[in-house]
Amino acid sequence: VGLDGLAAGTSAAAFGAYGIIALIQDQTFLATFCFTVTGAVLGFLWYNSYPAQMFMGDTGALALGGGLATAAFMTGQWLVLPLIGIVFVLEGASDVLQVGYYRLTGGKRIFRMAPLHHHFEKLGWSEPQVVQRFWIIGILGAVVGTILAMEV
Repeated sequence: VGLDGLAAGTSAAAFGAYGIIALIQDQTFLATFCFTVTGAVLGFLWYNSYPAQMFMGDTGALALGGGLATAAFMTGQWLVLPLIGIVFVLEGASDVLQVGYYRLTGGKRIFRMAPLHHHFEKLGWSEPQVVQRFWIIGILGAVVGTILAMEV
C-alpha cells in the first residue's frame, strides 16, 4: 500500500520532465501527451493528497509507469529514466534488496520495512513528511535528468 499523493506527485515531475524533453525535440504530440498527463495527475492530486479521498491503485500506477516508459523510449532518452524516475527506482530497489538480504542472511533486514517509504514511517516520519520529501527527491531527479538529456 502506497502513501497518499506519492505516486501522483512523483509522476507529475517525471512526466513534466519528459514533456520538456519532447518539446525541445519538436515532438509536439508527445509533449502534449506528457503535459496532459502531468495536468491530469496534478488534478488527481487534489483528491489524493493526505488525507486522500480518492486512491490511484495498482491499475493507475501501472498505467503511469507504462506511459512514462513509452515517453522515455519515444524521446530516445531512456538512459535518464532511472534518474528522472529516481523515486520509483529507489522504491523498487528497496523491495528487491530487502527480500534478497533477508533470504541470504536467514532473516536479517536492511530496512525496518520495505518499500522504502514505509521504512521512513517506521523511523517516525509522518505520512506527509515522507511524501513531500520524496516529491523533492523526484523533482531534483527530474531536473537533473532533463539537463542531462539536453546535453546529449
